[in-house]
Amino acid sequence: MNLTQQTPTASPLFAPARLGGLELPSRLVMAPLTRNRAGADGVPGDLMVTHYAQRASAGLIIAEGTTPNAVGQSYPHIPGIHTPAQVAGWRRVTGAVHAAGGRMFLQLQHAGRIGHPDTSGHVPLAPSAVPLPEPLHTPSGFQDAVVPRAMTERDIRATIADFATAARNAVAAGFAGVEVHSANGHLLHQFLSQNTNLRTDGWGGSVEGRTRFTVEVVRAVAEAVGRERVGVRISPAADVNGVVEGDTHEIYPALLKALADIDPVYVHQVHADPDGPLFPEIRRAWAGTLIANPVLAREEVAADGGLRRAERLLAEGADLVSLGRGFIANPDFAERLRTGAPLNELRPEFLMYVHGAEGYNDYPALERAAALR
Repeated sequence: MNLTQQTPTASPLFAPARLGGLELPSRLVMAPLTRNRAGADGVPGDLMVTHYAQRASAGLIIAEGTTPNAVGQSYPHIPGIHTPAQVAGWRRVTGAVHAAGGRMFLQLQHAGRIGHPDTSGHVPLAPSAVPLPEPLHTPSGFQDAVVPRAMTERDIRATIADFATAARNAVAAGFAGVEVHSANGHLLHQFLSQNTNLRTDGWGGSVEGRTRFTVEVVRAVAEAVGRERVGVRISPAADVNGVVEGDTHEIYPALLKALADIDPVYVHQVHADPDGPLFPEIRRAWAGTLIANPVLAREEVAADGGLRRAERLLAEGADLVSLGRGFIANPDFAERLRTGAPLNELRPEFLMYVHGAEGYNDYPALERAAALR
């Protein structure tokens, strides 16, 4: 096994922090990571119980994108939080993480147009009838995207209510809070973006109209479970899944100003770059807790797991930093970074669209890794 040796560090990443009512042992957050390991019915099972419990030493775990309703499902084997069985499955996960000393939020993610009838049993919903411009994974392999159905006012109101119910279900399942996913080309980001939101009613057109859906979802979720249990994920300027915002430097200050009135416990910026213009803009616009998720080259992941980039983001104003791939390959990633221990090599062929323990729960922890050398 390929292992990369680091140098021990007294990094600011391992200073304690507070997030709402949570005391965090470090500022290192495990980012939400779609891994397709739930059952076909969206129920978390033994694989996920083991996986998250192995990674409980993170300052905070934000569990993977989880659908608030059936039509919001993106890919096969994505977990949900809208049936009693799914809630019970997640309760097993949080119980195992809590027993190992960890803390968890759950990301609520509606796919919008990134869905397929062969996966969810539903024609996907979206702000406008604009299909995803690329094939997507379904139970029978990759297929061309279908044209989504433009959401009616009733659809919008029902979806907002589903997010609120999902948040209540998450708290009932043992999560400390939820992260509303308004990033990476999923439904809320589709409302923000000019090329996917062609609406001319109160949910589109102007900056205020395009931010309205995210704001109303966050408001409903905060009213359901308390604002100190709610975070929001954003990805300014990201063109993931074919979205084009068109006016990034206008829409995010407006969005963050509107969210400030609700006062969620954090904002989580994806693709945060301490040397680019957007991270400082977001930091200036958001006075509350900011979690930064950096873009990392493969070489950076192999060299130090993203530690130096995380420290830069903290120095430039981030309160917490989320990392992903290091946690995938290292169940004890936090301890490895803190002590300078070697890192396991990531096996990318097992990241998504596979459903077993291989490349998921079989990465060795430090003791076993040393024995394998």
